[in-house]
Order: sequence, then structure tokens, then C-alpha cells
Amino acid sequence: MPHPIEFVVFGEALTDFIRQPGGEWRALPGGACWNVARVGARLGVATGYAGSVSSDVFGEELRVLTQEAGLDMRYLQQVDKSPLLAMVTSTTPPNYFFVGDDSADLHFDPAKLPSGWMDEARVLHFGCISLTREPLASRLLAIATEGAQRGKRIAFDPNWRKLMDQPGYHVLMRKLLALSHYVKVSDEDLEKLFPGDAQPLATLKALAPQAEILFTRGADGLSWIKGESIIDQPAYRVEVIDTVGCGDASMGGWIASILRQADAPVIQHLQCAAAAAALSAARAGAYAATWDEVQELVNR
Repeated sequence: MPHPIEFVVFGEALTDFIRQPGGEWRALPGGACWNVARVGARLGVATGYAGSVSSDVFGEELRVLTQEAGLDMRYLQQVDKSPLLAMVTSTTPPNYFFVGDDSADLHFDPAKLPSGWMDEARVLHFGCISLTREPLASRLLAIATEGAQRGKRIAFDPNWRKLMDQPGYHVLMRKLLALSHYVKVSDEDLEKLFPGDAQPLATLKALAPQAEILFTRGADGLSWIKGESIIDQPAYRVEVIDTVGCGDASMGGWIASILRQADAPVIQHLQCAAAAAALSAARAGAYAATWDEVQELVNR
């Protein structure tokens, strides 16, 4: 019998095409939600990535890496549709666009999830561009709504991208924030999601009144915020190779710690989040650390 899947992550898996200095392109598997799922599994939490990928070479690479990360393969769907691609023309400053008309991610079918999956789940995670892409976005909001009604904890990482500059997304975002128990935002997310707002953090807290908020600031560390309570955690110092996936690592590390050690104090969960992010920064690509690696850094 498979282990009960406690952490179910919904959203996009994609392939990043990154333009190199010489003009050639490098293809890397990724996607914010898929990264969060990999982090959860690598940290020893029974995790399912609930998304749909193509059946071609790009989707097959994602399938293989999903399995290698230790994710429950019953949750992954493969369909005979084109892959979702992110074309990154520049990393400094970031400049990108997405290619994915009628692509595989949009064909995710909740009816094909394992029987009784929601009975097992404890935390359902949502985020990033999957919530801008219909009909997928509406399906995911419906799952989050049902999950919240059934007492499941909802985790949300907006993970701002240019696609979110549309009224429809902001309506959905507000609905999801109202359901959320755990919300992660970066300083950049707040600036972009609430442009012109002099107090974006206060606005976020009002929209997500029941949520614990993980506020990340890169090298300046992160903070846990709940009501008027704030607990700060410095960033762990490492030699930074790149920051791809660091935010996803902090989100996955935070939730994994909560699920693995529910009675631990908040600071321990923050240490896990910060260590997972630092270990990702110390490797090329969206590296997902193990629990032992995280604990070694925390105790260093």
C-alpha cells in the first residue's frame, strides 16, 4: 500500500529555455509548483505533484525527474498535448515569455486523481502561473475551495509573474487568499501584486486573515507574520551560485517542517525554510535538499 500523501501540490511544470551569453539556448525542467513538490518529497514528506505534462521529450524528462524526486506518480498526468515552455531571453534583468496555447498543463483533470486522495491530504498547495491560465485556474480554485470546506490546510505562493497583471487573476487571488492557512510572499511579490499600495503587507494580512505569512527578503532573511506577531530568521550564509528556485525551496521547506514536526516552535520551521533556500542557492538550478542536509546547515 502506498503511504498516505499528506502534501499535494497543484500547478505548472514546464521547461525553461534560457538564452545563453553566446546566443545558444539551454533547456531546463522547472516550474514553481513542481519545484515546491520536489522539495517536499526530498525533505521526507509524502508528496504528490498534481499536474499535467506533455508526452513528448520535455514531458518525459519531467516525468523521470518527478519519479527520481520521490513524488507519488499516481498524481502526475501525461497527455498528448504540446509542452508548456518559458522562454527566458535575459536573466539580468529578467525578461521572459511563455509558450503554451492549449498546452498539456491546461488539460489537468481532477477526476483522474487517486480515489480518496483528499481524505489523506493535510496541506494543498497552489501558486504561480497556473492560476492565470484557464480553464486550469478555475479548476484549481474549485479544488482549494472544496479542500478548505473539508478542513484541509491551504498553502499559497503567488510567485509574481507578468501574466498576473490582469483583473481576472486578482479576483482569483483574493478568493484564494481568503481560504489560505499558509501564504509565502517575497518583497518583490508584494510590490508587484499591490502596486501603489503604501502598506502592501497590511493589505495582504487583511485579505488572508487566518493565514500564517512567510515573508522572504532574499539575503536579508525571512519573517513569520501572524496577526501582530513577527518572528525573524536571518538567511544562512552560503556561496551563491544562482537563486533559481530559492523561493520555491523556502516554501517547500516551511511546509515540510510543519508536516514533519507539527509541535515544533515557529523558529524551527523558519530555520528549515531558510536552510532549504540557502542550499538551493549554493547549487546551480532549482536544487532540492534532503532533510539531513537541511539539519546539518541549521546546526552548523
